Formats: sequence, structure tokens, C-alpha cells
Amino acid sequence: MAGLAQSGSNPDVDLLYDINGLAKDAPYWFDKVMEYVGEYGLLVAMVLLVLGCWWSVRRRGGEDAASSVAALVWAPLAAGIAVLVNVPIRGFVERPRPFRTHQGLDVLVSGKTDYSFVSDHATITMAVGVALFAAHRKFGLVGIGLALLEGFCRIYMGVHYPTDVVGGFALGTAVALLLSPVAMALLTPVTKAVERSPRAGRLIRARGRSYDGQGAVIPGARREAAGAEERDLAA
Repeated sequence: MAGLAQSGSNPDVDLLYDINGLAKDAPYWFDKVMEYVGEYGLLVAMVLLVLGCWWSVRRRGGEDAASSVAALVWAPLAAGIAVLVNVPIRGFVERPRPFRTHQGLDVLVSGKTDYSFVSDHATITMAVGVALFAAHRKFGLVGIGLALLEGFCRIYMGVHYPTDVVGGFALGTAVALLLSPVAMALLTPVTKAVERSPRAGRLIRARGRSYDGQGAVIPGARREAAGAEERDLAA
């Protein structure tokens, strides 16, 4: 991998120079924006996206609320597991950062001394995006879009090769999908138990939402109310 990176005639390096070259022609303020967005902004955006999805699922209620929240809990867990998996991968590949082996790159972030393959940022954002897609299609598509933007930013900033980003996307997707059945089998019973709690149940569904999503605060309240109406009519 490192040998390929040192060759200036391969598509990986060519694409790196093409994308990073945009930073040289861009205004200083735009580079600073891209630096912040690529290093911190999109990670914060992913957190806000997960919280927004949780709020939407919670307000909607419904029979699948507990499983949807379980899928949301899996999103950050998948990202964390993917980063842990990446630790031995980085140590095995030992690919230097592109600016260490190639001249003329416009590096927007200093102090990056660790290995390049695979990109943690790309891994985290794609793992969250794919896991989020399982919980809510629209929010998941936004998350995947943000992950793609994160990958572009990492190349633009001169801190990763394109294949570092593609590897991160693949790793994040693989962890989020392959471990999802096990994660859901473990997390769904927990969220269902929380759902039955009088107080903590509000983390799963908003107050006033029954298990069928029709507005009862306490499970079974709608059935009791229906029974009372029938007795009144009989009287």
C-alpha cells in the first residue's frame, strides 16, 4: 500500500492532487471553513442528526419505537467498534500520511503524525450513516451524504488518500451491517424494557403516545377506556 502511494502515476495519488489542488485555488476563509467542517463540524452534525432522528422516532411512537431506538443506539456503538477494528489495520498497513511522501500538497491540518489507512473520520461517519439508515430511511440518507462529504473534506485537507477514505467507508459499512443482527438482538430487549418503565419510557416514546402510537399515556389505557364506553352504552 505504501509503495503504491509513493508512485505519482497511480490514480489514487492523481486524485489526491486533483482534489487537494482545489484548496490552493480557494480563498483562505474557505479553506478554514473546510478545515473546521472536515475535522469537527461533520462529526458534530452526525451527533445532532442521531439526536434529531431519536426525537422524531420518539414523537411518532408506534409499535416499532423500541426497535427503532435500538437501531439508533447501535449507530454510535457501531462507529466506536469500527474505530477499534481500525487500530490493528493501521498498525499492519503502516501507510504514512500523504504529505509525508508527496511534495506540494496544501495541508490544512497540522500535527497528524499517525498512519493514514484507513480514515477514522470516514469510518465513523459512514458507520453512523449506515446504522442510521436502518432506523430511519430519510435521516439515514442524510447521514450517508454527510459521510461522503466528510470523505471529500479529508482528501481536500491533504491528510488522506482517496483509498484511505474508501477503506473507511467500507469498514464502517461492514461493521454497521454485519454486526447489526447481533446488536439488535441485544439492544431491542433493553429498549423494550425501558419502554415499559413509567418514567424512562419517555426516552422511547413521547408522553401521550401509546404502544399503537394513538395517544394513550399508559399501555392498555385505550382498551380500558373502550371498555368503559361500552358499559356506559349498555347502561
